[in-house]
Amino acid sequence: MSTGQTFVVVGAGQAGGTAIQKLRSEGFDGRIVLVGAEPHLPYERPPLSKSYLKGEGWLSHKSLLGQQWYDEQDVEVRLEARAVTLRSSDHQVILDDGTTLDYDKILISTGSKARRLKAPGAELTGVHYLRTLEDSEALAAALDDATNVVIVGASWIGLETADAARQKGCRVIVIGPGQAPLEASMGARLGGYFAAVHRRHGVEFQLGCRVVGIEGEGKVESVIVDDGSKFLADVVIVGVGAEPESGFVEKGMLAEDGGIRVDPQMRTQAPDVFAAGDIASVANPLYGQQMRVEHWNNALMEGKIAAHSMLGQSSNFDPAPFFFTDQYDLAVEYAGRVDARTADEPIIRGDLAADRFHAFWIVDNVVVAGLHVNAWDEGIEPVQELIRSQIWVDPVDLANPAVPLTQLMRTGRP
Repeated sequence: MSTGQTFVVVGAGQAGGTAIQKLRSEGFDGRIVLVGAEPHLPYERPPLSKSYLKGEGWLSHKSLLGQQWYDEQDVEVRLEARAVTLRSSDHQVILDDGTTLDYDKILISTGSKARRLKAPGAELTGVHYLRTLEDSEALAAALDDATNVVIVGASWIGLETADAARQKGCRVIVIGPGQAPLEASMGARLGGYFAAVHRRHGVEFQLGCRVVGIEGEGKVESVIVDDGSKFLADVVIVGVGAEPESGFVEKGMLAEDGGIRVDPQMRTQAPDVFAAGDIASVANPLYGQQMRVEHWNNALMEGKIAAHSMLGQSSNFDPAPFFFTDQYDLAVEYAGRVDARTADEPIIRGDLAADRFHAFWIVDNVVVAGLHVNAWDEGIEPVQELIRSQIWVDPVDLANPAVPLTQLMRTGRP
């Protein structure tokens, strides 16, 4: 595909790296400029809160290529550089060093940043966030020397880091505002299940409360919650969500969730501007709403779709979000989207006590979300198919392990 065009990719994460690889593999031989805020080429983030944090060697899914490939493919790389202004009408993006890059098409894949804790003492030494490779390395080193660890936020990141801290022998207390961890995504029953798993491994929980301050002389010494309780801490890990890195983007391009509004082909309302990954708020046709998904698999898919769109091609968009987590001896895969705080109780298929089951959330007998824990005989694929198909299911059959999930796909409404 011979062209004199310039494509700029702002954001050197999974989505941006995937898009660049796809552009070259599809034959685009024009100029590609990659702008990344970190000092690294695109890399995969799941190990940062899992294996790498626990001290294992760096292991990625090998979906992203290294320096040699970028050299061979003549990709211009500008690392430790940030976009500060997008001028979509002029087809220009301005970087923090004053450089103006002209583009024919631009992909914004700047991802998200860890939401900061708003409490006195939150800037003390010993307060950690987890987003980058350097964050993971600094936290791992701190955990090696820590005795008492307090985790602010009973989120997936919070629980994964609790696993790592316990494996390093630390006392761990998780503080969260809900009545169970993961309350928004799992609800009370499954949130309680994950709490029980962590308690079996020695994690303590302080739920229904919020952090109002962190104390220490120069570094963290204790954490105070709103009921006046105080907990000793050598290390504080904050996992209270993420915010899209969209500060340089024109306000009219943003959705209510702060991401860049795009259609399922990653196209924004501005000509020749595309967005993918954590930053993209996609008009999801299955759920009928704008959705911003902060997971590895989503960035991988959307990076490929964005590349095709930049080349004038179309791609299939999977409307059922997917993510995975590993905690202790649990392997969890989840698909779909539901606010478990307001949804009906999930249908359980299998045995929670045996740590081997599926769970399904249904609306009008249609599966909208589901997960499995160590249930690899059927896994997540039939769950995804049930979500995508929107087929009517019988809750009794759904709960019965003797009825294969694949059979439900063939049954439908009676």
